[in-house]
Amino acid sequence: MYQALYRKWRPRTFDEVVGQEHITEILKSQVLADRPSHAYLFTGTRGTGKTTCAKLLAKAVNCLSPAGGSPCGQCEICRGIESGAILDVTEMDAASNNGVDDVRTIRDEAVYAPVAARRRVYIIDEVHMLSKPAFNALLKIMEEPPEHLIFILATTELYKVPATILSRCQRYSFRRVPAGLIKQRLMQVAAAEDMELTEDAAGLLSRLADGALRDALSLLDQCAGTKIDRERVLSAIGLADNEEIVHMAEALLGGDGDTALEILDALYRGGKDVSAILNQLSALYRDILLGRVAPQNGPSLMSGGFSEEALARLSAGADTGSLLRGLEAVQNAASRLDHSGDRRLTAELCLLELACPEIAAAPAPIPSPPKAAPLPKTVPQPPLPAPEKAPQPEEAMQKIAAKEEKATPPPEPEKLPAGWLVKPEETPAPAEKAEAAASGVTWERVLAALEHELEMPDYMMLCNPENLSGKLEDGGLALYPKNDAVRSMLDAGRLALIRRTAEELTGVNTPVTLAVPQAEGEGRFDRLDTLFGKFPF
Repeated sequence: MYQALYRKWRPRTFDEVVGQEHITEILKSQVLADRPSHAYLFTGTRGTGKTTCAKLLAKAVNCLSPAGGSPCGQCEICRGIESGAILDVTEMDAASNNGVDDVRTIRDEAVYAPVAARRRVYIIDEVHMLSKPAFNALLKIMEEPPEHLIFILATTELYKVPATILSRCQRYSFRRVPAGLIKQRLMQVAAAEDMELTEDAAGLLSRLADGALRDALSLLDQCAGTKIDRERVLSAIGLADNEEIVHMAEALLGGDGDTALEILDALYRGGKDVSAILNQLSALYRDILLGRVAPQNGPSLMSGGFSEEALARLSAGADTGSLLRGLEAVQNAASRLDHSGDRRLTAELCLLELACPEIAAAPAPIPSPPKAAPLPKTVPQPPLPAPEKAPQPEEAMQKIAAKEEKATPPPEPEKLPAGWLVKPEETPAPAEKAEAAASGVTWERVLAALEHELEMPDYMMLCNPENLSGKLEDGGLALYPKNDAVRSMLDAGRLALIRRTAEELTGVNTPVTLAVPQAEGEGRFDRLDTLFGKFPF
């Protein structure tokens, strides 16, 4: 039965792992020193060797005669782990076994000593897919694991792994494999498989793999045939030739939308994928930008799929602003393809936007209001009234004056009968004013001096004219309490304080008397009798 190339050529030792020497050297030294950790976490992009290194480590820690830190592959333990006969090494896919019951099963089995191997190893791939309860169950056994237990976790999304798990693992980050190493490995595999692989095709496959050696081997398996050249790879994968993408970019930068759409139509009819065409165009725009903004280090970052002559020719005919706008437009169109009803139309609109930037910058036309239907000829249309002439400023002022003269005067207020309103307290006579000025004391001055002598509730009660009022009478100060509460307050010693304060203000003996407002009370009763007499009962 045929076996896929990426499975057939899976590394058997740590030395065969491509591009991850910074990890394999550490793992080999731990195996040689017989000091492996109880938990490992391998993270990185797809196809970089995480699961492969996990299996190699599981064999190496149990191998009877490891060679340089790598498993020998010949002992019964290595052969049993490879065939699956030894159950002490278990590999679990967390994408399909992510429940808490699956982890509890591991926890219940982990406490038992291994049967055939020296250590029990659990490899959990895509560990970030575990649920929160499953992570909690896994954390319990990872906190205090038995001496014979080793966990090897692998994930492509490190940020989804809880910090409590990360802190208990030795973390190793796998890098993307460089394109040169992938090309070298492809040529080696092709030679061993009797495949005729050209240098151009191997370079194209290594760039398409995007750092994943497994993807490169899968693409090589897809292109297998009598001879694997550049045209074979483009035809098998559904890519356009880079020269056609260059011609399309030249037409777009020159404003020739007709030629760009014609090239797209030819590629589409030839079975090329629209998404792949836009991705290639995006890579070309990126290479041109790198050559313009980073002339020294830019070539090492380019995709390598386009010739230097083509990049120089395109760079000379475009400015940086147009390249940035074009790259953004291609990226936006590529992201909308999966949600578009017509993928070809989306790509065509993108090309038109690049070839004619004034179309995207022009505002949308404002629709004109619908015209009213004309009346039938048999019905006479009435003439439109002539617009009134706007009045001049002088005429407007005259009209306003005439309106003001014609306006009726406001009605006079109704006169109320005498005695209706309560008369305010009469102001003191000029003689009283002179007497007050001579004595130098008034009730207001006494109240101002009492502000710091009395407590605030008592002071507020005495200040209220509804409770107490004072007048100058016969060379002294007469106080008129309005209720029994104020009278009781004055009798309780406040009156003596008021007399002492008045003497301090004048410097002489100032009489302060307590009077009853008989006349004022009688006047109030008289006004009430007058008011009630106006309403018959």
